[in-house]
Amino acid sequence: MKNFKYLLLLIFPFLITTSCVTTKDVRYMQPNESLVINEEGLVPYNIPIYRITKNDILNLNIVTTPKGDAAQFYSSLNTSGSTTAPSTNAVANGGTGSISGTGGSNSGGNVVFYFSGLKVDSKGDLNIFGIGYVKAEGRTIEEVSEEIQQKVNENFQEGKSEVRLNTNGITFYILGDVETTGITGEKVVHKNTLTITEALSISGGLNRTVDRKNIVIHRKLPEGIKIARIDLTREDVMNSPYYYVQNGDEIYLNTRAKSLNGFGKDPVQTLTTGVSVITTALSIYLLLKNL
Repeated sequence: MKNFKYLLLLIFPFLITTSCVTTKDVRYMQPNESLVINEEGLVPYNIPIYRITKNDILNLNIVTTPKGDAAQFYSSLNTSGSTTAPSTNAVANGGTGSISGTGGSNSGGNVVFYFSGLKVDSKGDLNIFGIGYVKAEGRTIEEVSEEIQQKVNENFQEGKSEVRLNTNGITFYILGDVETTGITGEKVVHKNTLTITEALSISGGLNRTVDRKNIVIHRKLPEGIKIARIDLTREDVMNSPYYYVQNGDEIYLNTRAKSLNGFGKDPVQTLTTGVSVITTALSIYLLLKNL
């Protein structure tokens, strides 16, 4: 019995020190020699260009002058004269109309955007009323916009209309364990660029159960889905193209093994769990000894 107590005294400090979460586990972007900076001491931008994939839904606006010829071309879509109807994709009289898609809500996606948007079909094409088919898959938003603008200029007086093609902002998805339900779900941000730290801060940040060293990102590309892992505790994560969130990214938050075992969430819980383990072990020992 005496030897058993000594053994417990030796195991207990080891259990506490090895199971606690340290500041290195939770601190974001700690200094790292691998960080690449330029001659001016700045971190270069490594923002990937978004390329359209099959099944994307895009937002097309065609803005015209008050008496632009585009109004005649799209007359079947402008008979109501409204600039806010969700089905309008070209608006005369100096207004704008939108076809929306890839939006977000608690139920997943934006209903108006889905039913009224320009969908990239199974062949990777957009079918635009009055213009015809435009190849979209694998191309950037700017490249497709330029081609649509050229086709519009062929039908209308050049300089009398402007094509604006966009996704519905940046839509991304966060999935974690039951203790991160407050930040999980579909998110939509109407910005041109978004870093993963911005995305997580918008979602409320990460708690101590999340393994910041093992954040998994699934990125949708025209060729397929790319799987990447990033470490948010290292500042050289800013050099990674996955530091910038792209439209359609899925971000998976993994739980630390320590947290799954009941340790590592906070010092008090670790201490409580450790005492419970030792008490249970001691009870079993006494029970077996008395048999």
